[in-house]
Amino acid sequence: MASVGVIGSGAWGTTLALLMANKGAETTLWEHRPERASEMQQRRENALFLPGIHFPGALHVTSDIKEAVEKKDMLLLVTPSQLMRENVRMFAPYVSRETLLVSCSKGIEVSSLKRMTEVINEELPAMGKRIAALSGPNMAREVAEGKPTAAVVAAEDREVAVQARILLTTSQFRVYTADDVVGVELGGAFKNIIAIGAGINEGMDMGENAKAAFITRGLAELVRLGLAAGANPFTFVGLAGIGDLIVTCASPLSRNQQLGRRLATGEKLEDILASTHTVAEGVYTTRAALKLAERYQVELPITYELSQVLFEGLDPHEAVPELMMRDPKHEMEGMR
Repeated sequence: MASVGVIGSGAWGTTLALLMANKGAETTLWEHRPERASEMQQRRENALFLPGIHFPGALHVTSDIKEAVEKKDMLLLVTPSQLMRENVRMFAPYVSRETLLVSCSKGIEVSSLKRMTEVINEELPAMGKRIAALSGPNMAREVAEGKPTAAVVAAEDREVAVQARILLTTSQFRVYTADDVVGVELGGAFKNIIAIGAGINEGMDMGENAKAAFITRGLAELVRLGLAAGANPFTFVGLAGIGDLIVTCASPLSRNQQLGRRLATGEKLEDILASTHTVAEGVYTTRAALKLAERYQVELPITYELSQVLFEGLDPHEAVPELMMRDPKHEMEGMR
């Protein structure tokens, strides 16, 4: 029987802990606030993020990082991307070299422009290639309710990806393997940017044609950036690319899509962020993506306009004609 630690007790972290515990793995979920950890352990529920979903007996909640990490076969790292480095440093003294580390966070560290597996590798170089990344069309609430979906786990070492796939796969959560870590992580992070724009589209009632065109051109930006960064372009027609993009742009469960909807009504970003206890990773990824675009000399017009809406107070209604009236291009510009 596997022993699994889950670092981060938000909706997705709790959902992954539920998946593992329901499969029979002895699962420890780490919550950094002792009072919340105690409440969840006693109530057998994460009332803040997943109300109504009961914890199975194999799921234990703790605020003791050593207990969550020590002697685990696999650690699932599900912290906000900007806190990943801090959390890895915290548990580094307790992790075994035999433990499999799987990043389940979809973001880019703004200060360094590193992907999550790069951050983990920098803080834990002794782990070598025993680091993987999980991504896919996975709305936490649906997975927690037992609805079926699929995901992809990528690692440089094929055996590491296979090990993670074996441990993570359940009858409701089908996992595929991949070796394109760059593409899988960029896809998981970048789709949050496009989801904000898709939410603005919904909030402004621009129609299904506009939404489809916007998502498709957002995918084009992802492909351009991914190619420049060394990703396999075929990754972006898979689960970590178009699969995750579809659900995050279309689902009302998407935090980033909902943020876009609220921006369309005239709400300010700071007010939206202050009113929610969840993290909309697309806000941070927008900043990081533009810095990466500058590094690789890649054009990201959608991302740029969204940054103007998010950080410069541009009215979304003004951003639309800016995009529509750009100089004509070949559809595959920058992707060949």
